[in-house]
Amino acid sequence: MLHGKKIGIIIPAYNEEKLIITTLKGIPIYVDSVVVVDDNSKDNTVNLVANFLQKDDRVTLLSHENNQGVGGAIITGFKYCISKELDIFAVIAGDNQMDIEYLESLIMPIIKEQVDFTKGNRLGKNYRKGMSDFRYVGNKILSFITKIVSGYWDIQDSQSGYVAFSKFCLETINLDKLAKRYQFENDIMVKANVSNIRMKNVFIPARYADEVSGIKYIRFIIKTSFFLFYSFLWRIWNKYMKKLTLISFLIYFNIVLLIVGISLLFYNIYIIFILSMVLLPVPMLMEAVLYFIGLKKSYKKNVSNIQD
Repeated sequence: MLHGKKIGIIIPAYNEEKLIITTLKGIPIYVDSVVVVDDNSKDNTVNLVANFLQKDDRVTLLSHENNQGVGGAIITGFKYCISKELDIFAVIAGDNQMDIEYLESLIMPIIKEQVDFTKGNRLGKNYRKGMSDFRYVGNKILSFITKIVSGYWDIQDSQSGYVAFSKFCLETINLDKLAKRYQFENDIMVKANVSNIRMKNVFIPARYADEVSGIKYIRFIIKTSFFLFYSFLWRIWNKYMKKLTLISFLIYFNIVLLIVGISLLFYNIYIIFILSMVLLPVPMLMEAVLYFIGLKKSYKKNVSNIQD
C-alpha cells in the first residue's frame, strides 16, 4: 500500500524464463498484489513463477490455454486485479526492461488524483540513451501518428508499455473491446480518450538488454497502419458525430462540402472530356480540308506547267 492506495502489478509473460524471476525479485514492498499472466509460454516460465510464488504470497499466476497476445494477457490481469478491489494498476514487462525504481513516479499522479492514466516516456533527451536510433525514430513516427488518432496531443511516447491506471479508468473502459495484440497500447489510448480519461506522460529511462523482439516489423507496420486509420474514424464517430453538438454539426457540414467538392471535380472532368471528344475532330477536319485544298492547288499548277 502506498499513501493509502492498494497497488497491483500485472506482468504479461510469454517465454520469459530468462528474466522473469529477476523482474519479480525487484517488485517494491509497497505493492500489494502481483499477477503474472502466462500467455501459453513454450519454455519454463510457468514452473519458475510457480516456484517463486511459494516465497512471495503477493504473487499470483494465471495461465492462458491459448496464446492471446500481450494485450490479451494484460486484459486478463486487469480483470483479476479489479476483482481484488485494488486502487491502482501498473503494467510491467516480464523481461526486466522497465526500471522498477520509477514505479512510484508513474503512479503518484494517479494517487494525487491528477490523472487516471499514466504512461512512461522514454523519448526525453536524457532518457533515451538505452534506445537504438532505429527504435527511437520508429517510436517518434508511430507516437506522432497516435497523437492524431487518439487525441492525446501531450503524450510523447505512445508505444511505452510501462503504464498505470486508476480503478475508475479500467471500470470506465470496456476491456472486452480492446485489441489483444501489439495494437493494445494504441487502442487503449483511443478508448480512454473517448471516455474522457485524463492522461499524462512520466519520464522514465529506456532500458534494453540482449532480448530479441518478437515483433515482425513489416507485418506489424501494415496491420497497425490499417488499425490506426480505423481507430481514428472510430474515435471521431463515437466522441463527436454520435452526439448532436456544434462539433458534430461542423464535421457533418464539412463532409457535405467535401462530397459536393469531389462531385464538382468529377463533373468538370467529365465536361472537359466530352468537349474534347466533340471539339477535337474540328481542328483535325480543318487541317485535312486545308491539306486537301493545298494538294488540289498544287495539282492544278503542275497540270498548267505541263500544258505550257
